[in-house]
Amino acid sequence: MKEECKNLVEKMNPVEHYSSFHIEDHEHSERDEYFLTSSDKVRFFFEDGAFNNRGELVMPKHRSLNKIGHALHWLCPAFKKVTFSQKVKDLISSLGYEDPAVVQSLYIFKHPEVGGMVKAHQDSTFLHTDPPSVLGLWFPLEEVTLDNGCLKFVPGSHKGPLYERLKRNPKNEGPSLIMEGQKIEFEESQYVPCPVPKGSCVVIHGLVVHKSEKNLSSKPRPVYTFHVVEQKNTVYSPENWLQPTPEYSFPSFNSLA
Repeated sequence: MKEECKNLVEKMNPVEHYSSFHIEDHEHSERDEYFLTSSDKVRFFFEDGAFNNRGELVMPKHRSLNKIGHALHWLCPAFKKVTFSQKVKDLISSLGYEDPAVVQSLYIFKHPEVGGMVKAHQDSTFLHTDPPSVLGLWFPLEEVTLDNGCLKFVPGSHKGPLYERLKRNPKNEGPSLIMEGQKIEFEESQYVPCPVPKGSCVVIHGLVVHKSEKNLSSKPRPVYTFHVVEQKNTVYSPENWLQPTPEYSFPSFNSLA
């Protein structure tokens, strides 16, 4: 997967791509469209500070990227092979999923000394279904340590409420996305860091509160991750930022059997 990712980056033209998308204080723009229409595409998102105010890349290209998303699982053979492998199918089935579908996938770089922090969140905030069903699978491609930005979880938080919902703004003015609900607030002492070896599979409940710190080490923390939702007796919210298109439905494991 790292080799295929490297090839994608080599072919990328930074002028055609955009900085990492943030939900705070943004207006509807071309950058928003680039993000919001990425469900069936392979698109590139940069670290904060990768460009100057003239739009010029000021970091080496290979260190400037934050992530690639959101259809690696469908468009890139190496990622597709892992995503729809028999081991993954068996794992998801063992958790009670009857008609699971992959809604998004990401390659997260977390470069040394550059890879930024990820704020505390719940995956169901962004990929909501009724009833809640989103499940994250997180595959580290190098050792994940306390220094290079391991995941931190709040134990038992998956039994609690969904604190926030990120929704598409139905109005034609103002921000493209709106956040509703109660801000997540836990003491740092409540988070448990989870360093894991290369090649692990971390399974993330859609309601568990988790985060990661900036990579302060000299070692990268590349990760491939994707999210699955149940389709049987479940409604995927039309208010979610990520939506299928007339030409692209979220691929179901059952349809690929």
